[in-house]
Amino acid sequence: MGEIGLNGEEVRRQNLAHLLRLLHREGPTSRSRLTEATGLNRSTIADLVGELSRRGIVEEQAPVGTHRVGRPSLMVRPRENWMAIAVNPEIDAVTFGAVSLNGIVALRERIEVTGAPSPAATAQMIKEQIERWKEGPLAEAHLLGIGIAVPGLVRTRDGLVRNAPHLGWRDVPLRDMVSALTQLPTIVDNDATLGLVAEHVFGAAKGIAHVVYLNGGASGIGGGIVVHGQPVRGASGYAGEFGQNRPGILADGDRQVAKGVLEDEVSRARLLHVAGLSSADEPTLAHVLTHALGEAAGHEIARQRRILATALANAVNVLDPEVVVLGGFLATLASTDTEGLATMVRTHAMNEIGDDFELRVAALGEDRLLIGAAEAAFAPLLSDPAAMAPAG
Repeated sequence: MGEIGLNGEEVRRQNLAHLLRLLHREGPTSRSRLTEATGLNRSTIADLVGELSRRGIVEEQAPVGTHRVGRPSLMVRPRENWMAIAVNPEIDAVTFGAVSLNGIVALRERIEVTGAPSPAATAQMIKEQIERWKEGPLAEAHLLGIGIAVPGLVRTRDGLVRNAPHLGWRDVPLRDMVSALTQLPTIVDNDATLGLVAEHVFGAAKGIAHVVYLNGGASGIGGGIVVHGQPVRGASGYAGEFGQNRPGILADGDRQVAKGVLEDEVSRARLLHVAGLSSADEPTLAHVLTHALGEAAGHEIARQRRILATALANAVNVLDPEVVVLGGFLATLASTDTEGLATMVRTHAMNEIGDDFELRVAALGEDRLLIGAAEAAFAPLLSDPAAMAPAG
């Protein structure tokens, strides 16, 4: 793991970070498996695990449910009390999560709002939610920070929300507002970007080198791209705004908005309308659309799938992904017949490119944005645990 030019202490810190990232991504792992995965020898692994344990970041426990004869190998895992607060403000609700270092959403609360919340109201809601949880289930938690998944363009270096049009936010210093109120490190990023991070680390795109991700939420459609295993952010950090592209609409009568962009035509609001709902979380909307379909809902789903297929074909032609992942209400549209949607995409894409891609729905479901936001908050610890967690 060491690199030429690094001294012994730098190599050690690098190895600590590598080991913690592996445990974070893979979950409970034996020391022997850690030795194989890192290429480090057994004594070095034992030393590193010991240090992470002394710093209170990991623990060793006997595996659950083993029936092997003899003493079982202890499993190393991140301690569950290391947590991040994740937030997703939307036009109809603000969703909160407490996410542990093992990538599990331990607590979740969705607070519906009437009208898009203001930045100040959102910051105050975050402060109050954390205070409530710290008085109860998170009383013993070690909170590393706050990650906020915003449906809009975010300048990540300083957490400035440049434009979240559906929320009505423009040039909002959200990171500084929330950090000042909570006294916790705060990271702000685009919601779809963070959804892609979550699916690439833990979900449907895990281990995939070339990925296109589209996220469908109350504020519209965003996305993200992975090339050679690395996220593509673009010159200003705003890459992946697939919802602002103008799709090809081939069928007579399918266009609903003159000169509309993808998110005008493929729309959660339209699905809520035909489902007879004014507001709903993702599982509720998915259940209604898949189990209580009327003729109007069936026609609208089919219309949106046709338009979505042309947009996905354009992305496949340009980016040649191994996997396309759909999250949010786009996953619901796909799930009615995932292979049928993939076939429509292949019909519109170049044969040589379309033949090789696979269409998947987000494996993390409604947790994906919260897990992705938490990943942003965990990043400093995962990059240098020695700096973030002093030895006890």
